[in-house]
Amino acid sequence: MRVLGVDPGLTRCGLGVVDGGAGRTVSCVAVDVVRTPPEADLASRLLAVADAVETWFDTYRPEAVAIERVFSQHNVRTAMGTAQAGGVVALGAARRGLPVHFHTPSEVKAAVTGSGRADKAQVTGMVTKLLGLAQAPKPADAADALALAICHLWREPMRARLAAAEARAAELAKTHRARLAEAAKKNARAGR
Repeated sequence: MRVLGVDPGLTRCGLGVVDGGAGRTVSCVAVDVVRTPPEADLASRLLAVADAVETWFDTYRPEAVAIERVFSQHNVRTAMGTAQAGGVVALGAARRGLPVHFHTPSEVKAAVTGSGRADKAQVTGMVTKLLGLAQAPKPADAADALALAICHLWREPMRARLAAAEARAAELAKTHRARLAEAAKKNARAGR
C-alpha cells in the first residue's frame, strides 16, 4: 500500500510518500515540504498547499492519506492554520475517493519509536533508520510526514481487522436476537 503522510501547516506543510511491503517493511518514495510566505493572505496560502497536494496525488498516486490530527496547541492562530491546511488536504483526497485517516502526534510517536512521548529528534532518527535513508529528512515537518505514513501503514491492518471483527460480532448479535425473538413467539403460541 502507498500512503501520503501529511504534517499540515501553512508556513511549512510536510509531505511524505511511503510504500508498505510484507510485514513491516517500508520504503520512502518521496518527501518534501511545501512552504508558503507568512505575509501572503490565508486564501492564497491554502491554495498553494492544495495545488501542491494535488500535484503529489497525480505524481505518486497514493492509496490512502494520513494527516496529523490537530488536537491542542497553545497558539490558537497556529492551530487554526494547521487545521485549515489539514482540511484542504482532506478535501482534495475526498474528491479523489481516497481514504483519509487522522493520527494524533502521540499515536505517530508510539508507532515509530515505541514511545508516545518521543521528541522530534527521536522520531527523525527512527524514520531515517526505518526507511534506510542516507541522511535525516529536514526540516522536522518532512520527517513527521514520513512518520505519519509509516504509522498508518502499521496501524491500518490492525484497525481494519478490528472493524471487521466488530461488524461480524454485530451481525452475530443481530442473528442471535432474531432467534431469541422467534423462540419467544413460539413459546407464546404454545402456551395458549
